[in-house]
Amino acid sequence: MTDLLQSAAIEILKINDRGSYTVPTKGLYPFQWNWDSCLTALGQRHFDSARALTEIETLFAHQWPCGMVPHIIFHAQDDGYFPGPDVWGCKRPVPTSGITQPPVAGFALRRLLDKAPELRDRAQPLLGKVTTWHRWFHATRDPQGSGLAAIIHPWESGRDNSVDWDIPFERVPTTGIAPYTRRDTQHADPAHRPTKEQYDRYIWLVECFRGLEWQTDKLHDASPFQVVDPGFNAILIRSCLDLADLADEMGETALAQENRALAHKGLAALSALWSERHGQYLCLDRITGQLIDSPSSGGLLTVFAPIPPDRAARVAATIDGHGTRFHVASHAPGTKGFDAKRYWRGPVWLVVNYMIADGLRNAGQTDAAARITGSSLDLIRGSGFAEYYDPLTGEALGGGQFTWTAAMVLEFLSA
Repeated sequence: MTDLLQSAAIEILKINDRGSYTVPTKGLYPFQWNWDSCLTALGQRHFDSARALTEIETLFAHQWPCGMVPHIIFHAQDDGYFPGPDVWGCKRPVPTSGITQPPVAGFALRRLLDKAPELRDRAQPLLGKVTTWHRWFHATRDPQGSGLAAIIHPWESGRDNSVDWDIPFERVPTTGIAPYTRRDTQHADPAHRPTKEQYDRYIWLVECFRGLEWQTDKLHDASPFQVVDPGFNAILIRSCLDLADLADEMGETALAQENRALAHKGLAALSALWSERHGQYLCLDRITGQLIDSPSSGGLLTVFAPIPPDRAARVAATIDGHGTRFHVASHAPGTKGFDAKRYWRGPVWLVVNYMIADGLRNAGQTDAAARITGSSLDLIRGSGFAEYYDPLTGEALGGGQFTWTAAMVLEFLSA
């Protein structure tokens, strides 16, 4: 059975391969997505390490001069996705979006080069590029120097319609935007996707930022949505630490010191987001200065960073306490906003499972990590390589033949 899963996962990665980048799935997502590509490379490294490095190199070939790495690169024309390059209007040589995504590249690069050290010379230029991106986050998304970066659009979190965003998102208007036609609901069940009201707010933010000509040093203060997501910051911290270790090994001492300093400052600041009542971390609404009372997988994902061992143990217990048939629900069942089938408001995502399991394993919570790994593979055996899954029934949801799901299966099988 393991060999069959492995072969099926590799086949999906090859089906969605476009030569120098990989699409998440045909139809629904026809371009290159930022954190999808970095996590995809983790799967590709198991059968073609050189191709895995190309995936990350292609992403960083479209890094903006300011240091930001955009969340979408529109390599080819395709009208099957909205909003397309005309809506973003970023005026890049190759069209891109104007926002970013969780910076998992440092972690992925370290993982890849640990397996394929022969690629280190080729990968060396990426150390500076990834560091520049890390530096950009702290310069433009943490203007007060707190140590934690804010997201200014829900899409940046990767958890587009999380319950976490409901209250701060109310500050974003739904009026005055240009008429539009969604494409995602033509490929997937609308009941499993973000609502129209949420989409109106997504587009309002895009149009607001476009009006500022995508000057990334001005967007944070201009956005009515400024949220410090603990999971997002844990990914940034972990990537800084992994890149620092890699830089030390490759003789880039200054880059190592810079990344390690950013990580340690972030780790110290994370403690303010801990909720003893929920047994996990919570998001912070930077505009109000209040924690958002919403127990989501973003607060569990914080274990991806080296948080204190006692808190890692609490996170493991919190996940077990969900009581779902399959781990890890993207929002705590039985709490306000939970929806077992709607995108990031309840369903299981294997990429989040992978990072949580990795963090728990590093924290010594090996049994908890093994339960998440086992649950993830059970989903694949029962429902195939879907985009996401119902945590109660295991039903496949969203797109099929999904790239990063397949990549995570290869990682789980090798754990």
